[in-house]
Amino acid sequence: MVLRVTRTDWFVAPRALGLLRLPFTCAVLILAATLLSGCGSWFGKKKDADDNVAAPDVIYGRADTLLDKQSYEEAAKQYEEVDVNHPYSQEARRAIVMSAYSYYKAGKYDDAVSAADRYLTLHPGTPESDLAQNIIGMSYYVQVLDPKRDQTNARKSLQAYQTLLQRYPDSRYAAEAQNRARILRDLLAANEMTVGRFYLRHSNFLAAVNRFKLVVTDYQTTAQVEEALGRLTEAYVALGIIPEAQTAAAVLGYNYPDSKWYRNSFALLQKYGSRPQMHEDSWITKTWKSDGKPA
Repeated sequence: MVLRVTRTDWFVAPRALGLLRLPFTCAVLILAATLLSGCGSWFGKKKDADDNVAAPDVIYGRADTLLDKQSYEEAAKQYEEVDVNHPYSQEARRAIVMSAYSYYKAGKYDDAVSAADRYLTLHPGTPESDLAQNIIGMSYYVQVLDPKRDQTNARKSLQAYQTLLQRYPDSRYAAEAQNRARILRDLLAANEMTVGRFYLRHSNFLAAVNRFKLVVTDYQTTAQVEEALGRLTEAYVALGIIPEAQTAAAVLGYNYPDSKWYRNSFALLQKYGSRPQMHEDSWITKTWKSDGKPA
């Protein structure tokens, strides 16, 4: 059987093709309309989001409320929102230091130090600068360990408190900073003594001298310096450096005449036919005299 196509069929075929194209054309138009309406909704959503950001005083108030409720971490995040959304507002500056304080109260000490450092970088010399500096000192202070452990946090805390005392001597935090700095110096001196004794027990006399020397030079006002001078006498005798041993014992006897460490040092020198005696070229003599201490 042969398929025949008449002239009429030639005219019908294009119409059929048009009918086939119609659904495709409609689909394209619908898709375009959807995309256009979607773009409008996207822009509308962004505008709505911008409109929904609360005023800086409102966000700051929320943070204060959370702080009062002791929700410290949530408060810190709200204070940060003030700075993020309204960086040039009146509340933004204090919000940074308050976020640092809130993180400190939440036990997030690294975040507290970071926020306080940021405040001091952006707003040095402003009324809350001493508070930011104090937060740094406190954040390291609460992480201080016993004298037998690494004292990195103690050193950082001491440095922060010393900075506070130098830059803000009249600060309301100065008295506490002074007291904590004293405690930290004694702790750091005790740590050096612990390591020095270890070296002394293992006959590593030069390493022991270096540790005890640090106590005498850097921590003269601590309770550890008395023993440090006695241990220096012992270590120098072991090394055969008698003039330094004599000087350490002489300084010890001058400043702590009733000390058991002086009695031990005196007896040790006598055992080797020597006695306490000052030597002007000794680093001990120069250190104490340069610091205004009697030697």
